[in-house]
Amino acid sequence: MPKKAKLPTQTATINDQTLNRGAGGELHQMASGAVPVMTTAQGGPVGDDQNSLKIGARGPTILEDFHFREKIFHFDHERIPERVVHARGYGAHGYFETYKSLAKYTRADVFQRAGEKTPAFVRFSTVAGNKGSFDLARDVRGFAVKIYTQEGNWDLVGNNIPVFFIQDAIRFPDMVHAVKQEPDRGFPQAQSAHDNFWDFISLTPESMHMIMWVMSDRAIPRSFRFMEGFGVHTFRFVNAKDESTFVKFHWKPKLGLQSVAWNEAVKINGADPDFHRRDLWDSIKSGAFPEWELQVQLFDQAFADSFDFDILDPTKIIPEEVLPPISVGRLVLNRMPDNFFAETEQVAFMTQNVPPGIDFSNDPLLQGRNFSYLDTQLKRLGGPNFTHLPINAPKCPFAHFQQDGHMAMRNPVGRANYQPNSWGDGPRESPERGFRSFADMESGQKMRIRAESFADHYSQARQFFISQTKPEQNHIAAALTFELSKVQTPVIRARVVSHLLNIDEGLAANVASGLGLKDMPSPADAAMPTRQDLAASPALSILNKGPGRFEGRKLGILLTDGFEPALVKALQKALAFEKATFEVITPAVGGAEAADGSIVLGNQMIGGGPSVLYDAVVILPSDTGGVDLAKDSTARDFVADAFAHCKFIGYNNAALPLFEKAGIVGEFDEGVILLSGPNDIPAFIKNLGKLRLWSREPNVKMK
Repeated sequence: MPKKAKLPTQTATINDQTLNRGAGGELHQMASGAVPVMTTAQGGPVGDDQNSLKIGARGPTILEDFHFREKIFHFDHERIPERVVHARGYGAHGYFETYKSLAKYTRADVFQRAGEKTPAFVRFSTVAGNKGSFDLARDVRGFAVKIYTQEGNWDLVGNNIPVFFIQDAIRFPDMVHAVKQEPDRGFPQAQSAHDNFWDFISLTPESMHMIMWVMSDRAIPRSFRFMEGFGVHTFRFVNAKDESTFVKFHWKPKLGLQSVAWNEAVKINGADPDFHRRDLWDSIKSGAFPEWELQVQLFDQAFADSFDFDILDPTKIIPEEVLPPISVGRLVLNRMPDNFFAETEQVAFMTQNVPPGIDFSNDPLLQGRNFSYLDTQLKRLGGPNFTHLPINAPKCPFAHFQQDGHMAMRNPVGRANYQPNSWGDGPRESPERGFRSFADMESGQKMRIRAESFADHYSQARQFFISQTKPEQNHIAAALTFELSKVQTPVIRARVVSHLLNIDEGLAANVASGLGLKDMPSPADAAMPTRQDLAASPALSILNKGPGRFEGRKLGILLTDGFEPALVKALQKALAFEKATFEVITPAVGGAEAADGSIVLGNQMIGGGPSVLYDAVVILPSDTGGVDLAKDSTARDFVADAFAHCKFIGYNNAALPLFEKAGIVGEFDEGVILLSGPNDIPAFIKNLGKLRLWSREPNVKMK
């Protein structure tokens, strides 16, 4: 029999005010220090609340697990009508185009014909916040894709991070409860920087890999268009011969990866809480359609058996250097919904929606999601007929005997509403075309257990950290320090640092120093020691995968009356060639009058167009305008923030008084570039492809 993996000791203390219900429903005060036995809602004692019931240590989750069923069922029905998680979302229509046939690996119709375009709908979202929260929360981003294939809808319901906090779906309600608003006070909103979340994390070592990702810049993307998507779990491809190949799915943005600085994110949320929504809307409406490549990691059972970690563990990745992904298609978003509620709000994604040729692995988190999502949609959309809504309906022919129910919009026609029947009416199953599960062999005792192969919680967390560039490592340390500074319980802060010691001692020391810990805790007990032999994976770094171009980005151009029009026209022409956009910021939104008397309309006034909304800025006032801007606090913030956020700044000599008042004095670095005339534009635009000058960061202090 497999042994249980060693888990951290978890203790609970109950104070004198703890109450317990008696058999008749009456409340009894418990004795000080007594710990109640956890029960189901029916009162049955629970023996294991950490592991769902499986066949063997690595087998599938069993439907008879009534405790998991009840727990996830109640969790799925906690909110009406907005989603419990991923409530704040934004979506767009498009298509998926297949590059080449994958018939060797899968009989899924969508992968059979090169060049075929299949309709798709994508919804991006934050996880923790409510519908009215802001876009730039530090959070995981949902990346859910519905592809309307000729053999039914395929929902690849993923995130912009390839791992997750937990290994077993039975823990999902606890994880979400912990990160959401604390129930007694109803805050904080869309934030993980509070005691409940970090208490849960500090008692859940399996979360530490995910914590490295969430505390990295991956959790504050510059745009939906500049972030990756992942299927998270290991799935199966199954071909026409019923042969199986394991597969992991990756969405790679054509425009490259990009994130923002934390200080910048905070200010963007104040200036434009709909920043990501507006960016996607503007991009698609302007015809600059976002694209991602679908890449897959394909491997067989022999690779799975030889890999360092369990491929069923959703807290682990297969590094791209170990198993390079191959491109199999592209996703293009080219149309916004006609109505936000009818489409983006009512779209229903379910991991169990797969066409024939795509199948599941025994990943216990995936197994639980497959079970949970139908309950969620039933509760949120009011009944079993949510597939009648146009956004959820398949675009291929479909037929079944499902009938009636709340808001039924179509029912079977004719006498027969069942099968088999003697009337020859209605659809029949097709063993040839229908979905067939891969006939994997399963055996073992029914048990609540975590496989020993799931027990290494720190090695890949360390690998992620050492794969980051120095600026990115600094950002992770700063994020951890900030989040834990909001935790009011000192023992929780120390407990998190004890886990960090198992990841990287330098990181732990940095965070401990930032928190003012007087005594460094001992490293947390580890079920398995952290491996030191895992090589850095450059693919895990955003900065190592920078686009090297300014395409798809936005330049802010600050002008005043009397500006030189030739320089501005040359700049705008170069941006159009680069497939980048710009906005003009002026003291008043009406615009500015050039030295030749022409008028340039303003997109933003200075107070409404801070530099945090742009990827780089240019300041081109007249001599008089530069002096006036130096007196304006919002103009000073415009320049100071751009400099502090390590952005490239173009300027003319008339802007120097503003720079001085903004505190930017002395010799400028290579990211602050003088634009004396149109001939200086090409070199400036080329520099913009670097996106940020992170070498500046140690020399500035963000306010």
